[in-house]
Amino acid sequence: MPSIHGIPRQYRFFFYSFDCNERPHVHVQRERFNCKFWLQPIALASSGGFSRRELRRVRRIIVQYRLQILEAWREHCGETG
Repeated sequence: MPSIHGIPRQYRFFFYSFDCNERPHVHVQRERFNCKFWLQPIALASSGGFSRRELRRVRRIIVQYRLQILEAWREHCGETG
């Protein structure tokens, strides 16, 4: 479960290896809360415990670091991912 480094926030951004057969997305975790965002286009896929306000904050971070996250996805899953 590789984490994406270089995103200076209180959240952990990561991928699951078995998710490479899905379209590009990122999982985000803070404490016991988690969510999943599609990256193309950026959209909430699922959420577990985050408030709407915090989901908006996470989405803003994803927008800001989208290219870096997509690069990490391609590195992890390959160019076809």
